[in-house]
Amino acid sequence: MHGYLTAKPEKLKAGIRAENVKQLNVISLFSGCGGIDLGFEGDFNVLKASVNPVLSSTWMIDEVDERWCHLGKTSFHTIFANDIKPEAKAAWTNYFSAKGINPENYYLDSIVDLVKLQKENKVNIFPKNADVVIGGFPCQDFSVSGKRLGFESKTGHDGKKISDGELIVANRGKLYIWMREVISITKPKVFVAENVKGLLNLTDAKEVIERDFASVCDGGYIVVPAQVLNAGNYGVPQGRERVIFYGFKKSALTSKALEELTKANMSGQYTPYPIKTHYLEGEDKKGNMKKYVTVKQALEDLAEPEESTDVNQQKYSKAKYMGKHCQGQQEIRLDSLAPTIRSEHHGNIEFRRLSKEHGGKHKAELNQGLIERRLSVRECARIQTFPDEYQFVIPALNGNRAVSGSEAYKIIGNAVPPLLGYHIAKRLEENWNLYFGEEKN
Repeated sequence: MHGYLTAKPEKLKAGIRAENVKQLNVISLFSGCGGIDLGFEGDFNVLKASVNPVLSSTWMIDEVDERWCHLGKTSFHTIFANDIKPEAKAAWTNYFSAKGINPENYYLDSIVDLVKLQKENKVNIFPKNADVVIGGFPCQDFSVSGKRLGFESKTGHDGKKISDGELIVANRGKLYIWMREVISITKPKVFVAENVKGLLNLTDAKEVIERDFASVCDGGYIVVPAQVLNAGNYGVPQGRERVIFYGFKKSALTSKALEELTKANMSGQYTPYPIKTHYLEGEDKKGNMKKYVTVKQALEDLAEPEESTDVNQQKYSKAKYMGKHCQGQQEIRLDSLAPTIRSEHHGNIEFRRLSKEHGGKHKAELNQGLIERRLSVRECARIQTFPDEYQFVIPALNGNRAVSGSEAYKIIGNAVPPLLGYHIAKRLEENWNLYFGEEKN
């Protein structure tokens, strides 16, 4: 395992930190274990192969060793987070507490209950000084791997089943409405919402969500047309596609930004979507783009679970092979991108390697006597671009909740890859004064 250097590392690429941008406060909703939060905060290690120093020339990138580099801190600072999953909060607070973020900033409550508490009881829950609201509203009901119920979800905001005939706007498929409510309360300059690509295949879902977001604060926000980003195009060793929505507060924008963001074809300078830094298999290389990062590059320095001192690498599902026609029974291709790391029970986690009997193709490893096994918790985290300092399997210490290996798989699979989040954050940071102007002291 790699770690942070105690000595000041040699500069790999001396980017220009956005020093003329003040600290920007972030409210994070549906935070999970903190993938997008980590991306917005920055200050973590990634593979050198995952970074394109030419196309990301403004980034602060420090060399750690031959394989790893360190991404600089951004201008963003998390002042609020929430989720209903105790295991997600345990992982989030374990990591971010060490980074100086108050663990009390994380609310283990449904966003519906928090909004109602503030509106009905006049209790100030949400900070008033937020610049950005981010949130990956629940995606199970839009995902192709789920039941595709979308807006007709039968699961409530608290994770419990809704009775037949019960009408409720707080079902899991409509929780973006409650993100909209938080936006109406806090009135940030910009918001970023994320969901699965499968949302686009449900009739009018994208357009409905865009219209609902645009209507917040009596039409006070511009919602630019949502786009699908493939994490593999941003140095993540995984073919993970997500729909990203951006909304900008009209009254905060400069006149030029207001004009550009409402154009059918806005200029590349003003688009909030980050530029692609890596090309995928089957895509043409354009300009200075780098080749996609493979699973082998992400995992090759990890010891086998039996030899590792990292409990997250030691933990892997012991679920048996259930036949090639079942979900999660495939072997990871080392020379390619990983498939999407899903929020799955341990029996549906892909295999790191299969036996010869089950069609395993990693013959050199099998000839060394390495056993058939599924991906470990750490391997899933690596594929998602979480740094090794991020702990997911957590013992019960000082009254804190323990997190099991099975729970760790789920919260990792639910997360936005931190490196993709970093691309989104850096693009906003670099364009902040372009959108909102420089504030006078």
